Amino acid sequence: MTLSMRLTAVTLDCADPLALAAFYGAATGLALDERSTGDFAALTGGDGPALAFQRVDGYRAPHWPGQQIPQQLHLDFHVADLDTAEARLLTLGAVRPEPQPLAERWRVLLDPAGHPFCLTAK
Repeated sequence: MTLSMRLTAVTLDCADPLALAAFYGAATGLALDERSTGDFAALTGGDGPALAFQRVDGYRAPHWPGQQIPQQLHLDFHVADLDTAEARLLTLGAVRPEPQPLAERWRVLLDPAGHPFCLTAK
């Protein structure tokens, strides 16, 4: 028997859910769900699942590319132009770590809470 399941959200652990939601909201254009609080925030809109953020006491950011604190997952975003998207995200608070493997095909950035995410050219 197959379960009928639909992915409704991807949730990232962080120290400040509203701040991380503001970063990803500015980056994606998704709207902050009105039920968001200081302990849990979600961005909704578009065709995909919600992007959510939950407060974790003692949160420790993952290390990329090392695994001292494993990244466990990362998000991938398709963009029209890597250089333009990277520059915009850096102004929003993202960080560009080194090394950058295959920077001509994708870019690895860190969000303000330290989660790695990738930009890939369409």
